[in-house]
Amino acid sequence: MRMTTLCYLERDGRYLMLHRTKKAVDDSHDKWIGVGGKFEPDESPEECMLREVREETGLVVTRWRYHGIVTFVSDVAQSDYMHLFSATEWEGTLHPCDEGELQWIPKDELGCLNLWEGDRVFLYLMAQERPFFSLKLTYHGDLLVESVLDGVPIDADKYKIR
Repeated sequence: MRMTTLCYLERDGRYLMLHRTKKAVDDSHDKWIGVGGKFEPDESPEECMLREVREETGLVVTRWRYHGIVTFVSDVAQSDYMHLFSATEWEGTLHPCDEGELQWIPKDELGCLNLWEGDRVFLYLMAQERPFFSLKLTYHGDLLVESVLDGVPIDADKYKIR
């Protein structure tokens, strides 16, 4: 299992979203996601998130929340343990990202974007300010086939941003 982080920077009711368009080989090509990436040796989840946000945006996060861990299982890609964060304070100036275009998107418009179906679930949980959670998302190709929240199977359609 690969260890990764994902962070949603929040400002004025909007999230900073990354439209993944620039990498030649990318499991998330043309999807909209937060910013983040893979752990380097000996990093904690917080250290990885802070480094990835800085590398992808130029911003230095100073206030964040750790929402939970998302286990991604896939029949076609490497499975991940993804540590999920949001940030409300940072320093610096936003710079272009070499993985795609960064854009501030109103949270009430996220449902219109090309998102992974499982991302719709954890974005919903974040919007509900749910306490720290464990979410397992199982995919067959791009199709979300199972969702388990804190060890209990859920109907993902009831937990999605629209």
